[in-house]
Amino acid sequence: MTSDDLLVRRAEKNDAEEIFGLAREFALSFRPQRAAFDAAFPSLLDNPDALVLVAVVGGHVRGYLLGFVHLTLFANGHVAWVEEAMTQHGFRRRGLGRALLEEFETWARSRDAGYIALATRRAPEFYEALKYETAGTYYRKVLKSAERQA
Repeated sequence: MTSDDLLVRRAEKNDAEEIFGLAREFALSFRPQRAAFDAAFPSLLDNPDALVLVAVVGGHVRGYLLGFVHLTLFANGHVAWVEEAMTQHGFRRRGLGRALLEEFETWARSRDAGYIALATRRAPEFYEALKYETAGTYYRKVLKSAERQA
């Protein structure tokens, strides 16, 4: 694959089916439900503080990134958060994740974000190669039972 084969762009409504398939591959703790996805996806596309990007190869969505910019008090303004970043299994290690993150970084800078953060236990060498550093411990508390998410 050459860089000419890869297109990173904002997601569009007609990308929903392929993004949903990737979200189902991504999710470990929760199982995405189609009705919830269909309710959330258009709202995310219309939210000026959210960005949904897709990595397209051969006319198909092979990766996506969902991120946000929000105001903080401690950082003197905006910060950016990557909520979801996923590359399809057969397309990893081909530059899609890097391209998605770099495009998100460009958007976050345009929104005057002081930094970008994300939580993951996967691929630390990937994030370190892009100059991300370990900055804390991630905690979560599940508020919906797994049965309700299946």
